[in-house]
Amino acid sequence: MNIDKRRIKSDLTTDVYIKASGREDLALEEQANELFSGIRKVLESESAHILQERIFGTEDALRIIRSIRADIYGDYDDGVEPAWLVVPEGMNGQIAGIQMHALSSEEAPKILLWAGKPCGRIVQAGDCKYLTISCIQAPEAGQATNQAKIMLEKAEDVLKQVGGDMYSVPRTWMWLRDILSWYDDFNLVRNDFFAERGLISDGIGNKMPASTGIGVSPGNGASCGMDLVAVIGSGKSIEYLDAGGNQNSALKYGSAFSRASRLVRPSGSTVFISGTASIDTDGKTTNTGDASKQIETTINNVRAVLNEMQCRDEDVVQAIAYCKTTEIEKLFWSQWSDLVWPSLTVIADVCRDDLLFEMEATAAITETNRK
Repeated sequence: MNIDKRRIKSDLTTDVYIKASGREDLALEEQANELFSGIRKVLESESAHILQERIFGTEDALRIIRSIRADIYGDYDDGVEPAWLVVPEGMNGQIAGIQMHALSSEEAPKILLWAGKPCGRIVQAGDCKYLTISCIQAPEAGQATNQAKIMLEKAEDVLKQVGGDMYSVPRTWMWLRDILSWYDDFNLVRNDFFAERGLISDGIGNKMPASTGIGVSPGNGASCGMDLVAVIGSGKSIEYLDAGGNQNSALKYGSAFSRASRLVRPSGSTVFISGTASIDTDGKTTNTGDASKQIETTINNVRAVLNEMQCRDEDVVQAIAYCKTTEIEKLFWSQWSDLVWPSLTVIADVCRDDLLFEMEATAAITETNRK
């Protein structure tokens, strides 16, 4: 088992970022017991509560390990389901890994509800409220594009319950089943939704969240699901990098997201780097057919955005590498084993058939970790 913990302490909060990945040689139940027990030990040692959790695995694995998670977590399972995300088997076996953001505090986060069902968490920190939503979705809406529209509207309704709106959101993750068959249609739905709410303003003053849109399926068969992070309150401050690093605005090729966003806090900031690939300034795929060069270019593109946001490699607290095949996953680890980012790797289709690799990252900066 490999557990990576990044502890970020500021004046108001102590954030704990956990990445857990198992060993392919273990039986599924044994691997799940080891992973969830390891995470529980971290939560206990940090007196931490879960804010957001994602679990990547095969469909069979996710069905089997749900009860194991509940049994091991005990009281740490507050009823908010993690994002159960279906991916093919990769280097780590049927459970690709677990990514968690937890908060060390005496008081547990409050539970957010949609239609009476827990869907996220909210916590007060100073004069701001921070909230997360996990894999909100709308399978009852039928056609994939209808599901996407209702999914976005549901998320907006949850935000409104606690005084927020889409302007409160610095980061989203869009989990899209069979992405290559309908990504353009998904973009049209999202573009219309953001434009109607004023997040897109003729390319000037755009306030689009940083985002990942990736070929990872929600665990219950829905066509799409969404995670998000939001902040609400008079002290909130969100900055958006529409274009930056080595890439221009994604709007130029029809995708409504910022290259990065910064959530500013009194004693530091969190920087969210969108899903990034081997794409040039014109939005065209580069290094077609060359996985090694695509990986290198992608990492350089992420680093360019990190640099523009005044972040170092050492500030990265979460990262996911999306690899089109297990062979590409192995190539990534063979060539970039010294990368200090706490990277989780999963097998997934990227938004174009000629893109073989995508990377996202989250960085945290405080006065403490810069001393």
